[in-house]
Amino acid sequence: VRENRILNGTELCVGDRDDSNLYISMKLKAAAEIGINANHVRLPKTATEDEVLRRIVEVNENPEVHGLIVQLPLDSINPMDTEKVTNAVAPEKDVDGLTSINAGKLSRGDLQDCFIPCTPKGCMKLISQTGEVAGKNAVVIGRSKIVGAPMHDLLLWSHATVTTCHSKTTDLAVGRADILVVGAGKAEMVKGEWLKEGAVVIDCGINHIPDNSKDNGMRVVGDVHYPSAKEKAGFITPVPGGVGPMTVAMLMENTVQSAKRFLKTYQPGKWNISYTKLKPQKPQPSDTAIAHSFTPKTIGRLAREVGLFSEEVEHYGTTRAKVRLEALNRLKTQPDGKYLVVTGITPTPLGEGTTTTTLGLAQALGAHLHVNSFACVRQPSQGSNFGVKGGAVGGGYSQVIPMEEVSLHLTSDTQAVMAASSLVVDTINARVLSESTQSDKVIKNNIIFLSGSVASEMMAVLALSTSLGDMTRRLARMVVAYSRKGKPVTTEDLGISGVLATLMRDAVKPSLMQTMEGTPVFVHTCPLSDIAQGNSSILADQIALKLVGPEGFVVTEAEGGAELGMEKFFDIKCRSSGLHPDVVVMVATVHGLKIHGGGPRDTVRERENKPWTLVCLSNVCLQNLTLLENGCSHLKRQLENARAFGLPVIVAINTFSTDTDAELGLVCEQAKLAGALEAVPCSHWAEGGAGAVALGQAVQRAAEIPHQMNFLYDLEMPIDDKIRAIAKSMYGAGDVELLPQAQQKVALFSKQGLGNLPICMAKTHLSLSHDPERKGVPTGFTLPIRDIHANLGAGFLYPLVGTLLSVTHMDAELEPDMEYMGM
Repeated sequence: VRENRILNGTELCVGDRDDSNLYISMKLKAAAEIGINANHVRLPKTATEDEVLRRIVEVNENPEVHGLIVQLPLDSINPMDTEKVTNAVAPEKDVDGLTSINAGKLSRGDLQDCFIPCTPKGCMKLISQTGEVAGKNAVVIGRSKIVGAPMHDLLLWSHATVTTCHSKTTDLAVGRADILVVGAGKAEMVKGEWLKEGAVVIDCGINHIPDNSKDNGMRVVGDVHYPSAKEKAGFITPVPGGVGPMTVAMLMENTVQSAKRFLKTYQPGKWNISYTKLKPQKPQPSDTAIAHSFTPKTIGRLAREVGLFSEEVEHYGTTRAKVRLEALNRLKTQPDGKYLVVTGITPTPLGEGTTTTTLGLAQALGAHLHVNSFACVRQPSQGSNFGVKGGAVGGGYSQVIPMEEVSLHLTSDTQAVMAASSLVVDTINARVLSESTQSDKVIKNNIIFLSGSVASEMMAVLALSTSLGDMTRRLARMVVAYSRKGKPVTTEDLGISGVLATLMRDAVKPSLMQTMEGTPVFVHTCPLSDIAQGNSSILADQIALKLVGPEGFVVTEAEGGAELGMEKFFDIKCRSSGLHPDVVVMVATVHGLKIHGGGPRDTVRERENKPWTLVCLSNVCLQNLTLLENGCSHLKRQLENARAFGLPVIVAINTFSTDTDAELGLVCEQAKLAGALEAVPCSHWAEGGAGAVALGQAVQRAAEIPHQMNFLYDLEMPIDDKIRAIAKSMYGAGDVELLPQAQQKVALFSKQGLGNLPICMAKTHLSLSHDPERKGVPTGFTLPIRDIHANLGAGFLYPLVGTLLSVTHMDAELEPDMEYMGM
C-alpha cells in the first residue's frame, strides 16, 4: 500500500466459545500471512451491550483501523441486541458486510459501493470459476442475513434466475437448479439424488454429527450429503475445506479494499473537513443578521472532522461542546502544529479587530489554503456584549456562531467561576460570624481581611492550568483572606479547595464551536488583560496544536496591545505551557494609527438602517497622510516590542471602507521599514477567509523561517529589575518609581521566596504609559508602581501601575503586620 501504511483490522468478540475461538484463530493467521496487523479484542461474558457499543465506537473513530469484525454469536450473560450491535459498526469499516447500510446497497445492486458479506462473496468467486452465471437457474436454500439473503442478491445481480427456499417452502426445486447454494443448518439434508446432473453445489453448512471413529466422538459435515452428491454434481465444495477458507480469504480482501478506499481520500495530516462557502452581501448587513443567515454544522460532525472521538466530546446542544482532557492524553505523541499569536497596536475607541483577524486568518488557512487550522479565543464577558464593543467574538463574516450562544452563557464556565468565588466569600463570612460568637478570645476575630480579587484570580488559574490536577493545586494555593495579624489564609486552610475544584471540573475543558465558514474554534476562559494575563487557556492551545498536526496552524489571540497582552502571553503563558510560538501577527488599523498620530477620538459607531456604519465626526476617517505617518511611530514601537521575543512579525492591516490606497500603502511601507517581515491589508470582516488569504500566505512563509524565542527577563532577576525591564522595553518608560507600599512588598516577597515569579503588570490598556489619555509613543516618563500583590494560585506578582484600581482592598485602620501581608 502506498506510503508504506500498515493495514490494521480489529476482531471483537464477547465470551469464550470454542467454535468462535477456532474461527478467530484462522482469521488472525490469515491476516498475519498477508501483512495485516489484526488486533483481537476479547470482552468477558459479563460484558454489557453498552460496553460492546462503546468499544465499537472507539474502533469506528480510529483512523488507523481499516476493518472491524464483530464475532457472532455474542456470548454474554447479559441481553444483547445482535442487530443493534452489528449496525453500530461504521459501514466503511464493516468488512463483514453485515450492517443494514451495506445490505441495503447490495440489495439495490450498488456492488461497487458496499462491502459484500464474506461467505456469499467467497461462494460467488467459486461459482464464477465454473462458467457463465447469467441465464442459469439458481436455488438458494436458507435466507439468513449472513448467507442466504445476500447470496440471492449476488446471484440476481449476476443475471441468474434465483429461487430462495426456506423452512416454509413446500417444493425445494433442487432438481431444476444449475447452481445450488445450501445454508440451511441441517446436517446432510440435501441428497445426491435430488440434484440436477452436472449442477454446481456450494455447501455452506457446518454441522457436527456423532462419529465413534473420531477422538472427540464427532465429525464435521455440511448441509449436503457429500458422498452421494459428488457423484452427480459437476462441481461441489467439501466440508470442511471448501467455503470456510474462501470466507477467510474474502475477509482479507475486504479489509484491503477498505484500506484502498480510505487512501483514495486520505491525505497525510489533513482533515476530511467541509467548509461553508460564503456569499458576502453588499451593502453588508449587521453582524447579527449575518450570523443568523448561516446554519452551523452539528458539533458532533465538526468534532469528527478534526479527529476527536465521541467519548472525548460532551455536547451542549447541537452547536457547542466541551472537549475532555482525555483527548490530550491520547494525542500526546502527536507532533504540534505551527503556533501563531495575534496581537495589535494599543486599542482605540473603534477597536483594532484582533479577534476578527484571528478568526479571519483561521478561516483563510483552513477553507482557502487547505491546511488544518484552529482558532483559540477568549470567552466574552457580558460586559463586552452589552457595552461599546458590540459583537463579542469577531464580526462581519469572521465571527463565531451561533452568536447568542457564544456571547452569553456558552457552557457556563464563567458561572462556575462565580459560584466558586461565592463559595469562598460565603465560607469566610461564615467563619467570621462563627468566630465572632466564640467565647475563646484566642481565635476570636481571626479572619478579618477578604481579598476581592478572588474571581479574577480563579479565571487566571483556569486559563493557566495544564490539567485538572494542576488546577486543583493552583486553587489550593490561592490566598483569599488575611488574619488580623496579616497572615495569609488559603482555600486549603479553609478546607474548601477540593470543593472549588469540583465546582470548576467542567470549566477546565475547552468549549468547541465554529466560525461562519466551519473552521473549528476553542472559546475558553476570559482573564482580563489589565489585572491578569488576558489570554485564552493553555489547554485550548495544547489540544488544538495536537489536533492540527505538524503541518497545521493554531491561531491564538493576545488581548490588548502588544506591550500588555502579548508580553504576558510570552512571559507568563508560554512559561507555564512550555509552548513556543512561530509567528507574531500584529493588527493595526488606519484610523487607529491616526488617533495615535494625534487625531481626535470623537468617532462613534452608530446604527443606521440595519448595517453598522462608521460615523466620523472629524477628519480621523478622512485621508490624512501626515497624521497617519505620525501614528506609524506607534506601530514601529509595537513592532519593536514584538520583535524583542525573537520571532518573525507580520503586520495585518484590518481595512475599513474609509481607508484609501495611499493610506494602506503608507502603512505597509512604514511597517516594513520598522522591521515587519511583511505587511498585508486584510478584508476578512467584509469577505471572511477570502479577505485574509494573502495574510495566511504570508504567515505560512514566516513560519518556515528558523527562529529562537526569547523571554523578556530572567525569572531569577530581582522583582524591581523585572518590573523595570518591562517598563523600559515594552512601554518606553525612562524609569520606574516604586512607592513606599510597593517597596515594602518587594522586600517582603523577596524574603518569602516569591521573587522568582513572573510579573503581570496591572496597567491601563489604552496607552503605552500609565496615563490612558497619552496616545502615540510616550517616552521618558516615570512609571509609578503604587503597590504589588501576589496571585499565588495563578503564579505571578501583579504590580498596580499608576491610578489603576485593583479589585483588592484592605481596611487601612487594621494596620496589618507587613511580615505576612500581600501574599
